Amino acid sequence: MKWVYIAAGIALFIKILLVPNPALNSSVSIVESIVQDSGIPNAVTGIIFRNRLYDTIFEVVVFTIAIMGAYYLLANEKPQNKIYRFTDEPSIVLARLGATISALVGIELAIRGHLSPGGGFAAGVAGGTAIGLVAITSSTEWMQGVYQRWHAATWEKVSVLLFILVSVLTLLGIELPHGELGALISGGMIPLLNILVAIKVALGSWAAILIFIRYRGLL
Repeated sequence: MKWVYIAAGIALFIKILLVPNPALNSSVSIVESIVQDSGIPNAVTGIIFRNRLYDTIFEVVVFTIAIMGAYYLLANEKPQNKIYRFTDEPSIVLARLGATISALVGIELAIRGHLSPGGGFAAGVAGGTAIGLVAITSSTEWMQGVYQRWHAATWEKVSVLLFILVSVLTLLGIELPHGELGALISGGMIPLLNILVAIKVALGSWAAILIFIRYRGLL
């Protein structure tokens, strides 16, 4: 029986070498087809939130589990007695200027990610970067107070639930009108999914930053 498997493997290898790949019998390229189906110019975002939406759902869920895992693994550790941060004026000014720029870039990527390079994940990373830059120049108590005052943990969970709900509606074929290609309000559910992912990633990054600063410090 072993020789049958070996012969089958050799035959398959020869077939791969000798038989050419079938040509795509279509006058429309794959990228153009994705753009037409999604109604947005950014084909990458169209793939993420339409063609591979199942993958995107589980990526968001995995990110949520990672934040929960950080809480669980560090819960029994002793918090740092003293948290070091930047205190000199030039570092504070530069860090907060960078935070402002990162926050504005994050908002831009979340709102216009379906029209140009970018999208929800990139926007969330930009937002998390802004929060991290503020964290290295601010007291842990102040950052924790702002996090609790704005109920960031609750909004993070709500954004995940809304993302899953909108994704399920999209997978069921329930969509908003695509609108005009290239317009800000276009692409059906995709802009909404972008914004929800951006909120989730930014707030999740905020939670991770706070817990690692509390138990590991900045330096």
